[in-house]
Amino acid sequence: MTKLRISWQKKLKDSKDLPKVIVIDDKMSKRWGTGTCVIPAPLEVDEIMKKVPKSKLITINEIRQILAKKHKATIGCPITTGIFAWIAANAADELAKEGKKRITPYWRTLKTGGILNEKYPGGIEGQKKLLENEGHKVLQKGKKHLVLDFEKYLAKL
Repeated sequence: MTKLRISWQKKLKDSKDLPKVIVIDDKMSKRWGTGTCVIPAPLEVDEIMKKVPKSKLITINEIRQILAKKHKATIGCPITTGIFAWIAANAADELAKEGKKRITPYWRTLKTGGILNEKYPGGIEGQKKLLENEGHKVLQKGKKHLVLDFEKYLAKL
């Protein structure tokens, strides 16, 4: 029996019981401090990624800050926010392959420090090409690729 693959678009729309704000427990507090943590819904992450205009950028940390502020939490969950950005990227790629033109510009979402995300569709080369098409310069530092002066291009959302 073959298992049917769930589409990325369906994964993006499956919010389970999210968003929810949890108290940061002792185990988490060693890394994240005290207070509360919002675990966002996948569509919330996608919604923020969609707002980044052409030639502008955002990092996962900025998305986390926007989510924390929206839900009056101390922090946005670093793990789920990153996973949901990856799901949003793959859902957008799926739509592009279906011929859709208006998709989430996932390539504008970078990791901390302006680093490209190797897990996005097309890998580093795919994201690099899309960023360079919008006028960004991508440098390689060791094994990482990053956008030169990415801070200058951060979107004000």
